[in-house]
Amino acid sequence: MKHFNTLSAYLEYLELPSPEHPMLSVFTANGEGYLPCPKESSPPITNDCYSISLKKIISGNLNYGRTKYDFTNGALIFMAPKQVMQWDKSVIFQQKGFSINFHEDFLKGTALAQQIKTYGFFSYAANEALHLSPKEEKQLESIVANIEIEYQNNQDDFSKDIIISQLSTLLKYANRFYERQFLNRKALTIDLLAKLNQELVNYFTNENIQEKGIPTIEVLANKLAVSQRYLSDTLKKETGKTTTEHIQLFIIDEAKNILLEPNKSISEIAYELGFEYPQYFSRLFKKKEGISPTEYREKFKVNMN
Repeated sequence: MKHFNTLSAYLEYLELPSPEHPMLSVFTANGEGYLPCPKESSPPITNDCYSISLKKIISGNLNYGRTKYDFTNGALIFMAPKQVMQWDKSVIFQQKGFSINFHEDFLKGTALAQQIKTYGFFSYAANEALHLSPKEEKQLESIVANIEIEYQNNQDDFSKDIIISQLSTLLKYANRFYERQFLNRKALTIDLLAKLNQELVNYFTNENIQEKGIPTIEVLANKLAVSQRYLSDTLKKETGKTTTEHIQLFIIDEAKNILLEPNKSISEIAYELGFEYPQYFSRLFKKKEGISPTEYREKFKVNMN
């Protein structure tokens, strides 16, 4: 895998002009120019730079780590040193926004060198762009304009301190906006998860489970009036679990309650929960709980005595 130790080498690879400063580059565009980069595609690469960019992807996917960066609606994205990224010719960006790249050594000896590591939006886990309102965009663009002025000016003893200060301010605003986005998204997800659980309760209470079997993602998505992809993506992004995993966890909880009824066999419980074959139920239960349904029942008996 190709790795770029310097900002200049990285920008040259991207087919961008050489930076005015050996450790900092600022590009802005309003429908024309060099944003985001002329290079149409790239295999996996790494570099020693931080990137903060306001971009809108029109089509295609940018891979960051092992995941695809979510550019839905377009927005602010963050990349950290030594993290893998790649893109292909299907990626088309709107030629508007800004891109700031700076080598990690640019921050050496400053408080920001440690502070920047606390921002979660630089990690692979936060593979979601920060979606900005028009007002928020203007706030950040004004800060970037200040950075660009210093970047274009002749360097003096104050230049780096001013740029570092502006970068720190930019990241603090970004952190505020990210928290806002997270809280809004979390509230929506909590509501969706509550509705999903209620639909599962309704299904296992009212439907003929033995005839219809375990509910599918399609059935639940239709009842929630959302697409299967939206349901799965939202749950996975905010809870770390897929729709299938949520269904399985619900079934396991139901199974634990039924297993307390000593007169029902494991096979009867499996059929009652919608499994076509009892061994599928036993396999799932052991996978999730680490013990078989029979062992769980025996363990409960021991604890009760």
